[in-house]
Amino acid sequence: MTTLSGGPAGEQWIDDDAGRIVRPYVMTRGRTTPSRGRIDLVALVATTAPAIPAEPGFGPEHHAIVEICRRPLSVAEIAARLDLPAGTVRVLLGDLADRGHVAIHEPPREEDLLDLEIYQAVLEGLRTL
Repeated sequence: MTTLSGGPAGEQWIDDDAGRIVRPYVMTRGRTTPSRGRIDLVALVATTAPAIPAEPGFGPEHHAIVEICRRPLSVAEIAARLDLPAGTVRVLLGDLADRGHVAIHEPPREEDLLDLEIYQAVLEGLRTL
């Protein structure tokens, strides 16, 4: 058991098995969706500009993302490395992208890959051969 300072002597606020003290919803200020809509788990994230240490609204998790994304990483890899839920990471990534600190490269959408016009053009091209 761990006793945190600030409470009455001997009062135990959290034990070793309880995990992190700051919950993910606190990191995102209660937001559950990123400002940029849905960010895919396989989207690649790369740092574009270093975070300013005293930038308002940025917590240590924001800075950690900027640091580890100097080499492009997927959203899933970021979540795993920071031991955070993917939803939380998506919200934090939206914050960083809005301020120009990271670029998010989304994979092609399934709708784009299954565009009927593309298939018709390919089929017509094959027929002309």
